[in-house]
Amino acid sequence: MAEALDPAIPDDVERLAQEVLQAACDRDLMLATAESCTGGLLASLLTDIPGKSHAFERGFVTYSDDAKHEVLGVSREVLTADGAVSEACARAMAEGAVAASRADLAVSVTGFSEAGPGAPAGLVHFACASRDGPTCHRLERFGDIGRAAVRLAALRVGLKMLRDGLGDLAKAA
Repeated sequence: MAEALDPAIPDDVERLAQEVLQAACDRDLMLATAESCTGGLLASLLTDIPGKSHAFERGFVTYSDDAKHEVLGVSREVLTADGAVSEACARAMAEGAVAASRADLAVSVTGFSEAGPGAPAGLVHFACASRDGPTCHRLERFGDIGRAAVRLAALRVGLKMLRDGLGDLAKAA
């Protein structure tokens, strides 16, 4: 059970986190996160589950463009041409998290949890990168469901991408 985040985290999200961590432990693999709109919530969840959190190597919270560039190596060109909320940025964030860590697999989350000029509420890009495989991308349009609901929905997708990425790594082994 997630200790500090319980009861804020829905049961299905907690079960997904347990499943991801168990799969990583079973395969002796390490995980990392690169988060923007979730503000480290995914990393917090993965480190909140006793007995399995050792599969989590590190998390990067890169909310600003400068942080994305300085910490994860997202190019200024991507940030200028495509924007921080884009497929290119999500891919670069996930790949940068793998490169800047000892993790075997990393997931990134970047999006808009609230509406603003040129920022449709609930538009979130995800990517999952591994050391030896292709980086996959997923776009979700959760809509204007509120900041908290977008962040929880993003947790679900990020965890599913990690679960699927772990499955792909097991097939490749």
